[in-house]
Amino acid sequence: MLHFFIVFMLAVSVPPVVCSSAANGSSNLKEGQELSGGNRLISKNGKFALGFFTSGSSKSSSDNTTLPNWYVGIWFNKIPKFTPVWIANREKPITDPKFRLSKLRISRDGNLVILNHATKSIIWSSQIIAAKGRRTANKNTTIMAALSDDGNLVIRNALNPSIVWWQSFDHPTDVFLPGARIGRNKVTGQKYSLVSKKNLIDPAPGLYCTELDPTGDPQYFVRICNSSMVYFSTGEWVGWYFNLVPEMSGSNFLQTKFIDNDEEEYFTYAPMDPTVITIGLLDVSGLTKQLLWLEGLQEWETIYVQPRAPCDVFAVCGPFTVCNDNTLPLCNCMNGFSVKSPEDWELDDRRGGCMRNTPLEHCSSNKGNTRGLTDQFFPIHSVRLPYYAHRMETIESGQSCMQVYLRNCSCTAYSYGKSGCSMWQGQLINVKQYNNGTVNSDGEILFLRIAAGEVQSWGNNTKGNRRMIIGLIIGPFCLLVMLLMIWRGKRKWCSLPLSSTEGGCGVIAFKYVDLQHATKNFSEKLGVGGFGSVFKGILRDSTTIAVKMLDGARQGEKQFRAEVSTIGMIQHVNLVKLIGFCCEGDRRMLVYEHMANRSLDVHIFRGNGFMLDWSTRFRIAIGVAKGLSYLHESCRDCIIHCDIKPENILLDASLVPKIADFGMAKLMGRNFSRVLTTMRGTVGYLAPEWISGVAITQKVDVYSYGMVLLEMISGRRNSSPQECTSNSDHDVYFPVQAALKLLEGDVRTLVDQQLHGDINVEEVERACKAACWCIQDHDFDRPTMGDVVQVLEGLVELDMPRVPRLLQAISGSPSTN
Repeated sequence: MLHFFIVFMLAVSVPPVVCSSAANGSSNLKEGQELSGGNRLISKNGKFALGFFTSGSSKSSSDNTTLPNWYVGIWFNKIPKFTPVWIANREKPITDPKFRLSKLRISRDGNLVILNHATKSIIWSSQIIAAKGRRTANKNTTIMAALSDDGNLVIRNALNPSIVWWQSFDHPTDVFLPGARIGRNKVTGQKYSLVSKKNLIDPAPGLYCTELDPTGDPQYFVRICNSSMVYFSTGEWVGWYFNLVPEMSGSNFLQTKFIDNDEEEYFTYAPMDPTVITIGLLDVSGLTKQLLWLEGLQEWETIYVQPRAPCDVFAVCGPFTVCNDNTLPLCNCMNGFSVKSPEDWELDDRRGGCMRNTPLEHCSSNKGNTRGLTDQFFPIHSVRLPYYAHRMETIESGQSCMQVYLRNCSCTAYSYGKSGCSMWQGQLINVKQYNNGTVNSDGEILFLRIAAGEVQSWGNNTKGNRRMIIGLIIGPFCLLVMLLMIWRGKRKWCSLPLSSTEGGCGVIAFKYVDLQHATKNFSEKLGVGGFGSVFKGILRDSTTIAVKMLDGARQGEKQFRAEVSTIGMIQHVNLVKLIGFCCEGDRRMLVYEHMANRSLDVHIFRGNGFMLDWSTRFRIAIGVAKGLSYLHESCRDCIIHCDIKPENILLDASLVPKIADFGMAKLMGRNFSRVLTTMRGTVGYLAPEWISGVAITQKVDVYSYGMVLLEMISGRRNSSPQECTSNSDHDVYFPVQAALKLLEGDVRTLVDQQLHGDINVEEVERACKAACWCIQDHDFDRPTMGDVVQVLEGLVELDMPRVPRLLQAISGSPSTN
């Protein structure tokens, strides 16, 4: 009845005159005008367009034919890759074969509507609160809809544009445009939140939402829509960034604001360079991303993503699946299950997950089952346990746990551990595969209920391969025994322990009280890094040490000792030597040799250090490259440093460079990625793949080394990207400037002016080429550190590297390719 009333009121409100079409390309839609078919509104700057477009299809209810879905939306007008940024009728596509009878117009009550003239029905309405009353109060009010230069569709008073009655920025879809808002209106209670798409082609509301904390705290949650299940939080706003997204604090790419006044509370942002095209996005898989348009590549580049691990998105793979961050595809069905809807799965809509291949037998309604078959529990090792467990702490053994739940037909899976017996009913969601044999906190294994007939079929399929499987098991086992024997032999060749408290091969296990005495109760602080504070100390034999007090290391003592022992076996002239460690209670400390000349940044950025001449800088650059090459290529396992910067390059009394903090990824575990985010972000030392969330390789160290090498050449920090506003090269982001000058054959102007031209031009050119080669956008275009050493030493001639396009795009420099 209500719907009929709305349609009737709209029908009688249609003026008796025929509406005119809006001028194609105009930025305004006035009363009496309408938009249809291929006509568009274009913002005055030409950046955005509004009109009808199609995406996906639907089945006709009358004859079961397939019809395209039509929408009214806003997209980038000049970008060839079609990118909708707002959609009006995402919940109700136009599927009528006579879709051209659908019009976008302003109704007599002041609403912007999509109207099907053939059926006189409203497909979508802006639903302006009290608009009709406002119109009645002033019948002479002229209303128009305008597409602004920032992509905001605004319904306003045509005679007084400052009076805005509705805007699309208050009703975002899955895209967060610069200038738009995420938050709430305190007066009306309206929320400005993002909602992901259903799948890659259907823009209907999906599973995930980004919204302001409903309790009123100044932070944002990414959650399952209409649920309390939050899987990512920004933390609270602390003045210029959110405290759980510290990379915002050092970014000069975006300007961010959090507004909190009597009427509204919201977060907004804008790029520093207004010519840069960037958008925020809550994608189908529940990841929040920041995308940057690269004109040279004609592609969107992901420069930020959270959560970093896709499997940390709640229920990203659907029920009865296992998610693995390190495999492709990301999601796989559990044993005994198959994808429920392959069509949806291909479009990244995995909400249906997987379904059983064989129905459960023990609990089936077929009481005449005479095969003697029953259900079984199949173990799934090294996984994060599903959500929504029911616990029974009174059961004292895993066998008893299994017997109890085998008789319980509602039990889908169970596990047994320190906290007792746990059972899951119904669907299993959010199961994540751990790698490298990692287990959950209680060491529990997930046991999945499977029909006996299903398990029996596995046995039939693998019987013929049994001999091969036995061979594959025995062969690696024998090899492992041989490696252990060799490794034990090597341990005997290690240097003798420095103390009776030895905890590894030549690594001392210090007592806390001894380090407290050596450092005079930790009174002389040498510095503070991402992993904790460093203090100077002196041992009884007069050896000077540096004690690093770790923040956030949470491994058990056994694991910590094992990792320290591994790191202690790594020896190279360009790596800081680990002398020992302390592991008492919650305290975790590392003891290193003391480096008399502190870190590289003190000297090249002219802090409290002394000037390094060019030959010393070049020698340091080669030494650091050799140290990294050793970590990547000569250790038993490749060690990725992940945090190469001048602060982590120390100099001994002879100015020999030594890399510090290698192996910290092993010691810090999951907390390590959080530490990395405290650095300067996409245009600092972090490689682009850190931001985009793809797999990390040793090439992230190569990128960071290239950035450090440029700083050693110039004697200053790599400046933030900014538009060149004068004729001075100093205004251009230095890595881009270096690449451009290298192409021009003018490297002298890049060198630190404090050196007064006292340089080896050939060495400077080699260093510039190596640096530009290291900071290429894609990891496969970068060299190995072994290659870098050969280039710097003049053993290999290097062609002119390309200007990195991502840095060039961010800095706003003109393309050279």
